[in-house]
Amino acid sequence: MNAAARWAPTVTGSSVQESLTGTVLLLRFMLRQDRLRLSLWVLGIGLMSFYVANAVQAIVSDEEELVQMAGVFTDPVGRLMTGPAYGMAEPTFERFYAAGYALFIYLLIALMSLFTVTRHTRGEEASGRAELLRANVLGRHATLAAAVLLVFLSTICATFLVMLGALSGGFAVPGSLLIAGSGAAVGLFFAAVGAVSAQLTEASRAASAVAGSVLGLSYLIRMGGDAAAPGGTTLSWFSPLGWSQQTAPYVQDRWWPLLLPGALTVAGLLWAFHLSTRRDLGAGLFPGRPGPARARPSLGTPLGIAWESLRGGLRGWGLALVLCGAMFGGYAQTMVEAAGDLPEQFQQVFTGESLMLGYLAYIGLFLAILVAAAGVNAVQQIRGEESQGRAAMLLTAPLGRRGWLIAHVAVLVLGLALILLLVGLATGGAAAAVLHQDRAQHFVDLLLASLHQGPAVLAVLGLVVAVFGWAPRFTGVIGWAVVGYAAVMTNFGRLLDLPGVMQNFNVFSHLSPYPVEPVTWAPVLVLSALGVAGLMLGVLGWQRREITSG
Repeated sequence: MNAAARWAPTVTGSSVQESLTGTVLLLRFMLRQDRLRLSLWVLGIGLMSFYVANAVQAIVSDEEELVQMAGVFTDPVGRLMTGPAYGMAEPTFERFYAAGYALFIYLLIALMSLFTVTRHTRGEEASGRAELLRANVLGRHATLAAAVLLVFLSTICATFLVMLGALSGGFAVPGSLLIAGSGAAVGLFFAAVGAVSAQLTEASRAASAVAGSVLGLSYLIRMGGDAAAPGGTTLSWFSPLGWSQQTAPYVQDRWWPLLLPGALTVAGLLWAFHLSTRRDLGAGLFPGRPGPARARPSLGTPLGIAWESLRGGLRGWGLALVLCGAMFGGYAQTMVEAAGDLPEQFQQVFTGESLMLGYLAYIGLFLAILVAAAGVNAVQQIRGEESQGRAAMLLTAPLGRRGWLIAHVAVLVLGLALILLLVGLATGGAAAAVLHQDRAQHFVDLLLASLHQGPAVLAVLGLVVAVFGWAPRFTGVIGWAVVGYAAVMTNFGRLLDLPGVMQNFNVFSHLSPYPVEPVTWAPVLVLSALGVAGLMLGVLGWQRREITSG
């Protein structure tokens, strides 16, 4: 047989068809497996669009007030948080919606996509279920193809609801279609990123971390590009999030920027399918480093095992948050200089009459919510140790179930406390470096503002550990819902004039906004007690239930 004859079977249509055998069956299985998780994602994204599109019109009484509120997004600080602020020179309700809130809808769609792809590809391989399925009549590319189709369907459903939400506000059809199309472009692009990262690494956590890092980097690049000038700068075009925002819905209504994510999505998916043929099932193209020949003495202790399991995630989140803290702190002098020109609505976000102190309090609060997100991610890692069978293997050794979980929780509490401390030092140090006055005082203020949020972080952690102890399947759903709700209420609750009862469900709303106001010890003690009670409840549930996998 000559070379051409040997090559021919690998490129025929029948070969491609064989590699996709079982794709539809797997897709049905994934839909059933994710029916609750994806339904919550899709409905949540759709409800956010519906609420924001209608709430803005309900709380703004006239065009003059709308013009005043638009100043929130045209200032460099506003562009830093929300985007290039297209159309804010002549704002309308639909332009206000697109300039201020579309980015957060895109972020949610991106997170839904990359988590879904990595869970159904790399996650299934790490659990061993993919190998069992491949032992039957199942094509080599069936799993990846089904995961991509699942993301495609969920993204279409989510963006369809986003479009309906915009239309429910009476917004123009072309711009509403463009908002939905931009969201779909972001979702499918990050699905491709997740598909590629799943081929590179051996662990699902590493795959999600790589894809999440691309999303985080995209956000940081966009911040730098959009803050520099209205409409963004050249730097904005290096961010996948920036591509969708450069479509300028309801202003210029241009579709051509979406050609870039569209082309890169196709290229990324083709690359992912190609890479999947270059590795063995369960392996990654970047193989893990072999461990030392002899284990460290610390690995013979529950705390050593827990530290080994959690240190990677805590280190990654810690580094990212310290960098964010330094960046926000470095913006302190700019806030002082711009204080006289900022709109009044900033004072609703940056609580208090002193804009500078309000900004410091906001930084501490915003970063603490991200620290709580790191805690939720870590508890999901603990759940992963259980679902992938490693916890059960460890518990065959002379190690009690209670000791195993308490060790993990202890490492997690100390790790999050250390991150809060380092974030406070980085934020305060950066602010002290750029401020012209009261440097030492503001350094201390920012450090204490960060530490002051510790009880709220502990309360969130206690809730998530309690869920892990009694209903482990819902650990991630409830944890991310609590963190996401806190983020939305902190950033938009006051601007949207939401009812007080909704504010009360935000765990972080009960602490006093230090340094605007002095520390109130009652909520500190209550939240700390709730956090400790949640941790104890979680340990009790872990002792009483069966260890589950899958």
